[in-house]
Amino acid sequence: MGGVPETHSGWTFLTNHARVLAAIADDQNTRIRDIAARCRLTERAVQKIIADLEQGGYLTHTRQGRTNEYHIEAGTGLRHPADAGLSVAGLLSVLAQHDAERDAERDTRSQELQTASVSEQGSTADE
Repeated sequence: MGGVPETHSGWTFLTNHARVLAAIADDQNTRIRDIAARCRLTERAVQKIIADLEQGGYLTHTRQGRTNEYHIEAGTGLRHPADAGLSVAGLLSVLAQHDAERDAERDTRSQELQTASVSEQGSTADE
């Protein structure tokens, strides 16, 4: 995990700030290195994003020995005027629901592939 993640060209629907916040919401004791790997960013970029989120009042952290424990200010509103009235909690809820659905779909596909593989092995043994 020491290398720089591959770059992405073009635009995306979610900002890197939203991705980092979602990673922290998933594990409030996560390391910057793990956030970087999950979000496919450099550790330096994650540090900057965390500083931005803290400065904006979306996130705080407490030092716990050698690690940080993050706390998301869930009631904080989103920054863009078009998103007035929407909170960080709402955004994170939608992202968590999406992740759960994606994981369930992945599990289903994995089980189908395993079943097909076992079935294929059985028919080969019959021949």
